[in-house]
Amino acid sequence: PEFTMIEIYQAYGDYETMMDLTEQIVVNALKAIGNSLIIPWGDAGDQIDLTPPWPRRKYADLFREHAGCDMSDAAAVAAVAKKFGIKTEGVHPDVIINEVFEKTVEDHLSGPVFVIDYPASICPLTKRKQSDPSIAERFELYIRGMELANAYTELNDPRLQEELFKTQLAGLAAEDSMAKMDHDFVKALKVGMPPAGGLGIGIDRLVMLLTNSHAIKDVIFFPLTRHEDQVPVDKKTGKEKTAQQEG
Repeated sequence: PEFTMIEIYQAYGDYETMMDLTEQIVVNALKAIGNSLIIPWGDAGDQIDLTPPWPRRKYADLFREHAGCDMSDAAAVAAVAKKFGIKTEGVHPDVIINEVFEKTVEDHLSGPVFVIDYPASICPLTKRKQSDPSIAERFELYIRGMELANAYTELNDPRLQEELFKTQLAGLAAEDSMAKMDHDFVKALKVGMPPAGGLGIGIDRLVMLLTNSHAIKDVIFFPLTRHEDQVPVDKKTGKEKTAQQEG
């Protein structure tokens, strides 16, 4: 099942260079299979124009446009969340905002479009913008409402990273916090990590796009998975049936 992924890190890069690289990877993949940069999507004559450069839209602007309120208006955000049945009690405001974003914005991201500058509180491994530390240098690539890539400027400040881990784990039971606090990672940052950009691209979803496939099972190697209690058993022998016996 999902997820086949390509993961890339570039020393002295950032989320801007990762956006450029993402465009290059997709465009070169299209050229490699002999496709033009305008590809078919669906059976109704729809087309996707992948000619770069692709638009870059700020998370906050898209939220305001489709949710109908500003992210900073807590009462209005709560009202929208209630309309969609999103839990708000005891939940961090930025988590609520992100759930509202998913409900109201993602289906409108026809794309290709880079959604940039996410709330920093939901991006604990991401570098903050110098001009506004509440914003993280992160992007996600959407095409036809489907997320294809996620990337950011890596946070390489060990003191801030350790502080963010502790903040993220506040209130958890000791055994949970010990399991999730990555001391080795923080130690490695203290030894020294250059500024870097990191990128992850969902290969299965990219193949869906390139082959005009609308179901993930059509492009993955082993689309059928079953729980152990669903495996057919021969009633006489008690042994698992083979594929030939099932047929």
